[in-house]
Formats: sequence, C-alpha cells, structure tokens
Amino acid sequence: MGTRIKEDCYVKAIKTIQKYELIKRGDKIVVGVSGGPDSMCLLEILSKMKQKSCQRGRAILATEKMCQNGTSPLAQFDFVVAHVNHMIREEAKEDEEYVKKYCIKNNIQFFSKSIDVQKIANTNKISTEEAGRNARYDFFNEVLQSINGNKIAIAHNKNDKVETMIMNELRGCGIQGLKGIEPSRGKYIRPLIECERKEIEDYCKENHIEPRIDKTNFENVYTRNKIRNIVIPYIEQEFNPNIIQAMDRLSNLIIEQDIYIQKQVEKIYKEIVLEEKIDSDKQYILLDLKGFNKQEKVIKSNILLYTITRLFNTTKGIEKIHIEDIIKLCANNVGNKFLTPNKNLKIFIKNGKIKISKEV
Repeated sequence: MGTRIKEDCYVKAIKTIQKYELIKRGDKIVVGVSGGPDSMCLLEILSKMKQKSCQRGRAILATEKMCQNGTSPLAQFDFVVAHVNHMIREEAKEDEEYVKKYCIKNNIQFFSKSIDVQKIANTNKISTEEAGRNARYDFFNEVLQSINGNKIAIAHNKNDKVETMIMNELRGCGIQGLKGIEPSRGKYIRPLIECERKEIEDYCKENHIEPRIDKTNFENVYTRNKIRNIVIPYIEQEFNPNIIQAMDRLSNLIIEQDIYIQKQVEKIYKEIVLEEKIDSDKQYILLDLKGFNKQEKVIKSNILLYTITRLFNTTKGIEKIHIEDIIKLCANNVGNKFLTPNKNLKIFIKNGKIKISKEV
C-alpha cells in the first residue's frame, strides 16, 4: 500500500476550482492582493496555473486531470491584480510596492488605489473594518469593469470561514450565518477556501514567498481579531483542537441543506407566482396569497427572500423582523393592507394576491 502524498495548497486550490467550477476557459479575473500570505499564495497559484507549470508529480497531475500533451483544462484564462492602499499603516506604501514588483517580474497587469479608509469610516460613522471592506470591493469592481472582466478572486481561507461563522452567530444571524464564506457567490470566487491558514503559510515558505505581514492582525481591537487570536485558540486548547475542521464540516452540512431548501423554494415559487414584471419601470411580482399561506414558515421566509432577490438582486436591508411582519400580514388575509420594510420595497395585499414591488 503506497504512502499517501500530502496535498499542499496548490493541489487543494485546483481541486476546489474544479469541484465548484470557479474558473472556466476564457475567464478574465481581478485578483485582490494585499501582499499578505493568503493573497500572495493565491497569486502564486494562479500564476502557476496560467503558465501551465503543472509538472509536479503524478499525484498532482492526476488531481488536475491533465489532458493529452500536458495541457491543463484550466490554463486558458487571464487575470490582473488589484491592490488597495488603506492609508492606515506606515508600511502600507511598502506593501503596495511589494505587490507591484511581483507583478512586474511576472508580467502581470497591476492596478492600485490609495483610499483614506479611516476618513471614510469617520464620515459615514461605520467601523474601519467595514469601510476598508467596502473600499476594496468597490475598487475591485471598478477594475473589473475597466478590463471587461467577469470574476473577482478573493483569498479567503478555511480559517476565515470559521471566524465568520462565529461572528455571525454572535450577531444572532441564525442558520444562514453558519454557512460562513462560500466558495463562490455571483462573480466572487475563493479558490483557497478549503485551505487552512497554516497550510498557506507553509506553502509560502516552501515556495520562497516572503509575504508582507500586517501587524494590525495581532491587535485585538477588531472583533475578527479577537475571535482569531483569543476565542479560537482557547477552544482549541480547552475543548477541541480540531475546531476548524469541525466547524467546516458543519458549514458544508448547512450549505447542502440550504441547496435542497432552495430547490424546493424555486419549485413552489413557480407554482404560486402569478405575474413577474422585473424588466420595466414599474417592477413587481405577484404571488398567490392562498398558495403562499399553505406553506411551512421556513418555506415562506425563503420564498420572500427569493422574490425580493429577483427584484433587487440582493436582500441587503431586509432583516428577520421584516420577513416576520410580511408573513403575519399575509396570514391575516385582510385586503388593502401594505408594509414598507424600507423606502424601496412595498408589500401589498389585495384580491387574494401578494404584490411585492420595487419602489423607485
């Protein structure tokens, strides 16, 4: 019986990409790179894939399902790098130069932008974390549009996923929060989501990558840092040394169940939808009130979220209390009643129909 070869981040990333079909032929991808271990690991892996540097042993070749003549089915894609200087740390400019030099050396198109994140946070009265995240994603989308790209690659890993799960539960997000960070959501892809942080750090050492280290990651000021540096190590020491793997299994189970529920929701939606107008000035969807009220509460909630997503492409701003109020309104079955969960959404009950409309 042969010795099992340990899978490094390269192999795991390839498997993740193939499993979830994250990258396809002809994709043009914006890769978010800070210069830290995670993003530099992702950049190195994508560079190797693009350069078809896949001759690394039989196990890896088998994993990549190589075609004849050693051509990888993932080879024909392109990517650029986007870097945001948050203007918070003194070393931020050095981080930017580090990523830029890597890109010049490897002939990768590089985009960067300096954004005063702290000023944005103060002006909008939001946390520095949120301001930074918004700034990054806004810039990534700006670059995506400028290159006519179709995907954005983020270097989230399995530890990030578990940290997010814990943060979500502390906020009371419920079952949905236990999904954590998914491998893909719309145009966003995460090839390293099944790699642990230790594996990424080991990969960087083995491949002579010397990433930039953000010292603020060790400052227990932000919620995520407290979970990363205090909560998870405490659980590993006192309760379960394999908490990352255990939480990851839970997340995968929740995702599987969610996929099944969504299939049922889409099926029932088709049965009770009466009219859709989502491409005109006055956008709305009509649902059969009686058919809606016959469903279990969990299905009702998901039907409402699904319907709102069809109108707005998001459920941002819709909270659990809003869904509860809409379900109560429908259950009362009283005509000419309406709710406005926010300024853009109106729910109206009339003549046995639920009208969910986008108010402009």
